[in-house]
Amino acid sequence: MSEYEKPLPVLEGFSADFYGFCKQGELRFQRCSECQAWRHVPRELCAECGSWDWEWALSSGKGEVFTFTVVGRALHPAFAEDGPYAVTVVQMDEGVRVLSKVQGVSPEELAIGMRVEVGFEAVTDAIHLPIFNRVSA
Repeated sequence: MSEYEKPLPVLEGFSADFYGFCKQGELRFQRCSECQAWRHVPRELCAECGSWDWEWALSSGKGEVFTFTVVGRALHPAFAEDGPYAVTVVQMDEGVRVLSKVQGVSPEELAIGMRVEVGFEAVTDAIHLPIFNRVSA
């Protein structure tokens, strides 16, 4: 694997748990054990009912493009060769939102409401990033 030069998540606390599941090919989010509300980004307390009881629950991996923005000029030098590219917020079928990208789709083709499903990109031996692919209708 070639050296990945873009910024990477820090594998500490809940972040380590989240990306550990991604490395296993699983997209998991926290779900409250009391009210069953899904949440992302991970945190200790349920915003819906205040419970401290939760689990890492397996996502369907399916969702749709909620919104996106096209970056014409990268603000970080590691992304300079990627432009233009679309930074995408995916609304998962479970209700949580994930910031990612939709691969294989040009910014001109990307559309709000486009159905997508998760895949994983192994960028280092330790980190596999969740990325999305368009779902054919």
